[in-house]
Amino acid sequence: MVAVNGTEPQNPLVPSNTNENGGGRIVDRLFAGLRYIDAKGALHDEVAQSIETTDQQHYRITLKPGWTFSDGSAVTAHSFVDAWNFGALVTNKQLQSYTYQPIVGFDDVQADPPRAQAMSGLTVIDDLTFTVDLTAPTIDFRTRLAYAPFYPLPAVAFKDMKAFGEHPIGNGPYRFADGNAWQHDVQLTVVPNESYRGGRPARNKGLIFVFYSNFDSAYSDLLAGNLDVLDTVPDSAIRVFEKDLGDRAIQAPSAQNQWIGFQANMPHFSGEEGRLRRQAISMAIDRARIGQKIFHGTRIPSRDFTSRTLPGYDGNLPGAQVLDYNPEQARRLWAQANEIAPWSGRFEIAYNADGGHQAWIDAVANSVRNTLGIDAVGAAYPTFKQLRDQVVHRTVGKAFRFGWQGDYPTMLQFLEPSFLSGSETNDVDFHNAEFDRLIAAAEAAPGEQESWRIVGQAQTVLLRELPAIPVFDYINSAGYSRRVHNVVQTWNGLADFENIELR
Repeated sequence: MVAVNGTEPQNPLVPSNTNENGGGRIVDRLFAGLRYIDAKGALHDEVAQSIETTDQQHYRITLKPGWTFSDGSAVTAHSFVDAWNFGALVTNKQLQSYTYQPIVGFDDVQADPPRAQAMSGLTVIDDLTFTVDLTAPTIDFRTRLAYAPFYPLPAVAFKDMKAFGEHPIGNGPYRFADGNAWQHDVQLTVVPNESYRGGRPARNKGLIFVFYSNFDSAYSDLLAGNLDVLDTVPDSAIRVFEKDLGDRAIQAPSAQNQWIGFQANMPHFSGEEGRLRRQAISMAIDRARIGQKIFHGTRIPSRDFTSRTLPGYDGNLPGAQVLDYNPEQARRLWAQANEIAPWSGRFEIAYNADGGHQAWIDAVANSVRNTLGIDAVGAAYPTFKQLRDQVVHRTVGKAFRFGWQGDYPTMLQFLEPSFLSGSETNDVDFHNAEFDRLIAAAEAAPGEQESWRIVGQAQTVLLRELPAIPVFDYINSAGYSRRVHNVVQTWNGLADFENIELR
């Protein structure tokens, strides 16, 4: 068994209701979708035999024969269609329901009360074939099919979904270990799934996800030989981890970033006054210095709202100068905002204390305070859940740390959930018709190059309005023990779990 770090999943392990890292890394081991993403970010068909479309709007999907779930039941077209319909239906309250929005009939199952129980854009042709109709051409839909909400579910899941999530039955490279596999708040154990037929079979005898409340404890266990793989080295060890681990230390860029967000009900941060203040704060942050001092170069100043590891990334977009450290311009912008309404109060940045964010948030607050001459401080919340609850319910009342870790490797996947009108994860309440139109145009583009060009235009709108402040991209630091080898970091900063081998 290989011991890897993790965190207690927030919910039972249902793919359409798992939207956080701790549960996501487990769900992706237990299930196989139509496609999968390899460590380098390349896509491969998995359960899909073919995904045919002539217009990026109407799809015919054929499954490979012979796939089964780990309980022996067959993976069929209904396994996918029924799972997607369950995930989309508003009464099921699935956290990932927004991902089905492009499918015809989504609005009907999301109505309150729902006008239908299933999306009309999904049609089962036979056991191995189904069709998908979208409301508009969607260039990255084939890529999205590798994402967890599009995984299949066995028929038994729909009898009691909550109970199923406590002991899920999937079709992926691993299955739950026999016995007490999930020891809540302690660990979860998976073993190879003998019936898996895809391109990422387990090369080890199983994984033990050990749940940690902080990375310092995990790093201590790694050094002591009690943990085999740690995908995030804590800030406290960045300076020494390469010396500690030698050739077992890993550093590589990953599709992750950090932002500072604002909600419209925050005093002084709505309208033109708010836009000027956000621009001023952005230009008051010395990203390069903080990235070097706190993270020893493992955080890079953001140049856009996505990640430099993604296809089509452009670090020289019009308006990107708002992300430059420019104290003089920051003070001028702050003064312009004061002409609209004089500043009063304290500028606070909320962060979760259990995520290793205090040092850089305090450094950002210091940079803002020293540049603008205002009282700026970090505001700690004990847990990620406590912070997220206030952000989601719009009661946080202050700026807040948030970020994105890629679920599939497209720039649109970073932009749409966080900034598109109507998205349930648009925590900054950004609503801009020009941005929405450009995103729709990027999705409808005939090819990737054209789509990337339009994404750049959409990001120019974000850089002008600055609903959130991009701060850092990641160079992820990880490490592993002497017990294992062939440890590789994936495109989005996780371990390539299936390919880890014991020595």
